[in-house]
Amino acid sequence: MGYLCLGAVVGFFAGLLGIGGGLIMVPVLSFIFNAQDFPSDRILHLALGTSMAAIIFTSISSLRTHHIYGAVNWNIVKYITPGIIFGTLCGATLVNSLSSRFLSITIIIFIYYAATQILINNTPKPSRQLPGKVGMFTVGCLIGGVSSLVAIGGGLLTVPFLSACNVRLQHAIGTAAAVGFPIAIAGTIGYIANGALQPQLLPEYSLGYVYLPALGGIVIVSAITSSIGAKFTHIIQTATLRKVFVMLLYVLGTKMLVGLF
Repeated sequence: MGYLCLGAVVGFFAGLLGIGGGLIMVPVLSFIFNAQDFPSDRILHLALGTSMAAIIFTSISSLRTHHIYGAVNWNIVKYITPGIIFGTLCGATLVNSLSSRFLSITIIIFIYYAATQILINNTPKPSRQLPGKVGMFTVGCLIGGVSSLVAIGGGLLTVPFLSACNVRLQHAIGTAAAVGFPIAIAGTIGYIANGALQPQLLPEYSLGYVYLPALGGIVIVSAITSSIGAKFTHIIQTATLRKVFVMLLYVLGTKMLVGLF
């Protein structure tokens, strides 16, 4: 039941705000896995891997919608994706050697950062042009690496970068949605592969660091509620719900912080 409720919330906000949902999934899954007495030193690894796998499905809907509206710059996607894939795989591999405490601190910091960015809705002013192939690869590595460490689709990093490089905001958001798909694919592969190296530490029904019962519950319900969230963007003001989402992030981040002590 907990996975179904999580899927409902994640799907709704994914449709409403165009996010992958990892910022909610990771802390909530860690609470649920802890209650189920999963191995304590692998709880966050499982939460990250499962969240990344779920983002594959939430990103597909977002990517399709932005492509229909012509908001995806596929030329940017082509040049940034190799770095995205490399950085994401490296990040997922690095997670395997990090302690749960270090991962918790990293995730908490990023949740607070993300919540504040969403709250102030600060878009950087165009100050430069897009870099060349080497520059795009390097930026892709950074975005992919950070995204895999905290299990996000990368929009919170990709949109500010593209906006600063003189890409129209609508196209920056649409292109970020497209970039989120290879992040989710590469991240999931990385978490499955690294988790498969130590199956004795993982609960039953795990595919590497992806816990399949949680993934199934989240995906089934989020597919329904994401369309509801998308419809809400056209019938109500999203500012209030945006604030609700931000408050939810602050609460989850604080709960994780308290749990450290």
